[in-house]
Amino acid sequence: MKEHLVIFDTTLRDGEQSPGASMTKEEKIRIAKQLERMRVDVIEAGFPAASPGDFEAVKAVAAAVKDSTICALARANVNDIPRAAEAVKEAKAARIHTFIATSPIHMKMKLRMTPDQVLEQAGMAVKLARTFTDDVEFSPEDAGRSEVDFLCRVLEAAIKAGAKTLNIPDTVGYNVPGQYAELLRALRERVPNSDKVVWSCHCHNDLGLAVANSLASILSSGVRQVECTINGLGERAGNAALEEIVMAVRTRQDIFPCDTRIDTTQIVPASRLIANITGFPVQPNKAIVGANAFAHESGIHQDGVLKSRETYEIMRAEDVGWNANKLVLGKHSGRSAFRSRLQELGIQLESDQALNAAFARFKDLADKKHEIFDDDLHALVSDEAVTQEDEYFKFVSLKQRSETGETANAEIVISTEGQEKRASAPGDGPVDASFKAIEHMVASGAELQLFSINAITSGTDAQGEVTVRLSKGGRIVNGHGADTDIVVASAKAYLSALNKLHAKAERVNPQR
Repeated sequence: MKEHLVIFDTTLRDGEQSPGASMTKEEKIRIAKQLERMRVDVIEAGFPAASPGDFEAVKAVAAAVKDSTICALARANVNDIPRAAEAVKEAKAARIHTFIATSPIHMKMKLRMTPDQVLEQAGMAVKLARTFTDDVEFSPEDAGRSEVDFLCRVLEAAIKAGAKTLNIPDTVGYNVPGQYAELLRALRERVPNSDKVVWSCHCHNDLGLAVANSLASILSSGVRQVECTINGLGERAGNAALEEIVMAVRTRQDIFPCDTRIDTTQIVPASRLIANITGFPVQPNKAIVGANAFAHESGIHQDGVLKSRETYEIMRAEDVGWNANKLVLGKHSGRSAFRSRLQELGIQLESDQALNAAFARFKDLADKKHEIFDDDLHALVSDEAVTQEDEYFKFVSLKQRSETGETANAEIVISTEGQEKRASAPGDGPVDASFKAIEHMVASGAELQLFSINAITSGTDAQGEVTVRLSKGGRIVNGHGADTDIVVASAKAYLSALNKLHAKAERVNPQR
């Protein structure tokens, strides 16, 4: 019998720490439900002490998900842990994940604590968390640069206090596979009662080694929980990519003594959902979920695959959720067919009002675009996901003129608090003019950091998907918009980003 490898997904927590990747409560629920469909074991829903918004999002995810354990992150202090416990109390299965830094540089420069103080704090935190739940995980932050003797003392204290899972983070992506696996092996051999807990890895990708380090620890060090994110999303260079770890273990069952319970056919839908919501597109040559992951250009490769797929493919595209861009609906399709197809795609709308709004947008799209594909529906629902109460600036209409040799001009109408406002502005092209017209009205003072366009499907009538990243006062947000008119999509994306800035949600990075 193969041992079970626990998949701990931290897309909603560590992944959200990517600059501009903050998610709304509704978006977190959509992602959590997709992770549940994928049969993820543990979903780290967030860091409840970061802000009231984070607390409410974790609480909502805990109430919505039934088949996965819901985990909340907490620093090792008496304020964070009760807050985390309160956020996940409605979960069918709840976990508290508490942590404190153990590397010399973190203890001295960040915590300004002595090793003995850190040791005491770690034991206290785990013991406190155990008063709320039996499922407690402990992490010594920056374990990859910590002294092994001290790590052993801290982990022993965590086990004595009641921790069920010990996670060893390579927080800054400093380790290499052999070194990281040896660290895990040494800890398991030296820490008393190490066989009474599940050992876990959490690797960052600063040197491009997150997946390699994780697989090395699974293969050689008895690690049976791996912490990862969809698309490798995360701070700086990101985290270990869930899809790569799962498929490496599944494909190489000849060498791995364990396997996951993941439904791999849900991997690509999860990847697309995350890319849609965060505005972080997947590079074409990304393993497993990239558009070219199963494409063959070389004549020799094409000839080999035609004769026998196994000549150049070690996985089947359909096993990870790739399929043809299926034509599903048209302008004559009714509400029942629309609802049925959304359900088949795993898209669940919270109310009849939300369904009616999405159906109205579908009809508008069907008038512009003859053939509507699954990806169009994902984009349509994602564009609809911003609730009316969160949408302070609402797009109404746009008129623009652009001519070779002439200065472009845009006139835009937006609604704020029920009142329509109109402005026009010249610009270097219609998109620039549209943005300047918006700024003429709102005067946000935000700095444009990213403008990105992707075609959702093929064809000249394809919807354009635009991501806009704005920064102001140290805050970075992404806005998303989709439309068959790329200038309209751009204006929607800019307003979406402004709405997030307007919300003024304050978050605390748990690693600080």
